[in-house]
Amino acid sequence: MTDLTGVIHGRFQMLHIGHMEYLLAASERCGHLVIGISNPDPSVTRYSSANPHRSEAISNPLTYFERLEMIKGSMLEYGVSVDSFDIVPFPINCPELLFNYVPRDAKYYMTLYDAWSLEKKACLERLGCSVEVMWQRTNEEKVASGAEVRRRIITGQPWEHLVPKFVYQYVTGRGIDGRLRQMAVNGEEDTHC
Repeated sequence: MTDLTGVIHGRFQMLHIGHMEYLLAASERCGHLVIGISNPDPSVTRYSSANPHRSEAISNPLTYFERLEMIKGSMLEYGVSVDSFDIVPFPINCPELLFNYVPRDAKYYMTLYDAWSLEKKACLERLGCSVEVMWQRTNEEKVASGAEVRRRIITGQPWEHLVPKFVYQYVTGRGIDGRLRQMAVNGEEDTHC
C-alpha cells in the first residue's frame, strides 16, 4: 500500500451507489483517503452558474453530521478500514478556506461529468493541487444522482436500490425521508439533477 494521501470531495446530498464507486476507486489509489464534504453548512454554500440548483435548500437537506455518518457507515459496510480514511469539511465554494481542512500536498481525485466538475477542477489546479481525473462521463452515464434519490423519496418511488444499505437504514431510521417530503410540501420540491 502506498503512503500517498488522497483527497476526494462531494456534497453527498444523499450518498448513493455512484458516490460509493467514486469513493472506493479513490481509496484504492492511496494509502489514506481524506473525504471532503462540500457545502458543509449554509455559510459556505454559494451559487454557481455552472450548477445553479446545488445551492438551493432542497438540494442540501442533510446536515454535515448526517452526511459524515452516512459516509463512515457505508465505507465500513463496503469493507474499508476506519483507519484508512478521514472525513472533513471541504468548502470548495470558498477555496481560500480549503487548506484549513485538507493537506496541500495530497493527490486530489476527481471525476468529471459537467461544467461544475470542470469549474472545481480548474479551481483546485489554480490552488496548486495535484489533480488526477479518475474518469470522465456524461451526466447520462451517471450510476445514480443525489437529486434522483431525493426526488424518489419525495414522490414515494422505490429508492433503496440506489443507495448503500447503511444509507437506507440511516435515512428511514431517523425520519430523514419524512423531512424531505415535508420540505416538498412546504414548496421546496426538488426537480433538478
